[in-house]
Amino acid sequence: MVKSTLLNLRHITKTYPGVVALDRVSFDLLAGEVHALCGENGAGKSTLMNVLSGNQQPDRGEIILGGEAVVLPNQKKAQEAGIGIVYQEKSLVSELSVADNVFAGIQPCNTWGFIDRQALFAKTQDLLERLRLTTIHPQQLVSTLSPGKQQMVEIAKALAQEPNILILDEPTAALSDDDTSVVFDIVRDLKAKGVGIIYISHRMHEIFKIGDRVTVLKDGKFQGLHNTQDTNVDEIIRLMVGRDLQDLNYQDHFQSDVVLQVKDLDGEGFSDISFSLHRGEILGLAGLVGAGRTELARAIFGIDKNKTGTIKINDESVRIRHPQDAIQFGLGYLPEHRKEQGLFLDMSVVENVVSTNLDVGDSGKIWMDTAEMRRVADHFVEKLDIRTPSINQKVVYLSGGNQQKIVLGKWLLRKPDILIVDEPTHGIDVGAKSEIYRLFNELSASGTAILMISSELTELIGLCDRILVMSHGELMASIDRPDFSEEEIIQYSSGLKRMP
Repeated sequence: MVKSTLLNLRHITKTYPGVVALDRVSFDLLAGEVHALCGENGAGKSTLMNVLSGNQQPDRGEIILGGEAVVLPNQKKAQEAGIGIVYQEKSLVSELSVADNVFAGIQPCNTWGFIDRQALFAKTQDLLERLRLTTIHPQQLVSTLSPGKQQMVEIAKALAQEPNILILDEPTAALSDDDTSVVFDIVRDLKAKGVGIIYISHRMHEIFKIGDRVTVLKDGKFQGLHNTQDTNVDEIIRLMVGRDLQDLNYQDHFQSDVVLQVKDLDGEGFSDISFSLHRGEILGLAGLVGAGRTELARAIFGIDKNKTGTIKINDESVRIRHPQDAIQFGLGYLPEHRKEQGLFLDMSVVENVVSTNLDVGDSGKIWMDTAEMRRVADHFVEKLDIRTPSINQKVVYLSGGNQQKIVLGKWLLRKPDILIVDEPTHGIDVGAKSEIYRLFNELSASGTAILMISSELTELIGLCDRILVMSHGELMASIDRPDFSEEEIIQYSSGLKRMP
């Protein structure tokens, strides 16, 4: 059966100051197919989808829907044309209810033109049940939901528009395995109804699990189109990055001396946590969404202050009441949400890189001068392969992978003895992941101790000396490298097993 064509993007070109984001890119979508869109961060994927969703206008090229050329001057017009999008970055209003977010702009109204709250809540409830979100209530404020549940509300918001074309940009990045299964079921259901789905993900196994075709972009240019059944992960990666990537390469830099010791730590979201971290060690922290891993990291770094227990650094008890205390004790922290917590988006690359340490350098000055700031920024741009037209570029215009490298760079400038990294490869392409893994191995070789929170078991198993597993705020297991097993970690994460 020949499927009809829903969408043609022809020779789309989009430029920004100093950057050609899209260079004559063409793309098509059939009714009832999942068309994956792959590429490194900065390849042009998000720009292409912003053009399709009406958020940006192309410099050249055509958008053809149902055989007719159209202009989509804004997102409202794109929605009216049947295009829905679930963004990688949150678009919800946290202080509004779930219902008000899901049906924003399309709320049911009564005969007097006022919002019919009863009908609004009923329609939202129906949609939440379809998504198996039985623990979320329509009247609930979005701010009370976990990041994973907020992502599910984002998906519900897109489905409320009943789109003919649905764009999913990294939809499962913040989701548990159960929620991911629900998303896949919804995708299959929409596909059976003839909806065309554009699926953007850095998770190759997802693309080959639910995708029919895959288009690859690199540096804003089209690289190839394949049926997923006729290609493989290695071929797609070669098209994305232009080279073969090495597998995760575990390196043993573990030293005997303990640099961080946590004893009987209690706080919001976790209790009775004890562990030690050694010099040169990469210590993994595994667990499901809501396990308390991020809360533990924030407490150690002094962001969340309501905690009890003991923290020792280099065998000396310390009180960390503020992140500045943590920094003075030699800690660095790469947060889970880089844009909200790790970057000054409207500031330049150079300003972000030096933001944690304005008094470093060889000059002995209290403040770095402009030339010294530029020298330091140039050093980290080269060392971390940060792709930017200039160190004066605002970081808001850079890809997620390059933004993550900038957050790393600003902490490396301080040369921390202990580095806490929370989901360091979240939303990062395979090429950037490989570079970050290499950097972590270099850091551990230099003696830096790394506490690494990750939801990707493959990278924990590939990099770490030991793995701690948390479930519902409790420490369930500490597993040494010879005993690593995905099945065991999942059982501990689910609370089905606990080490004695």
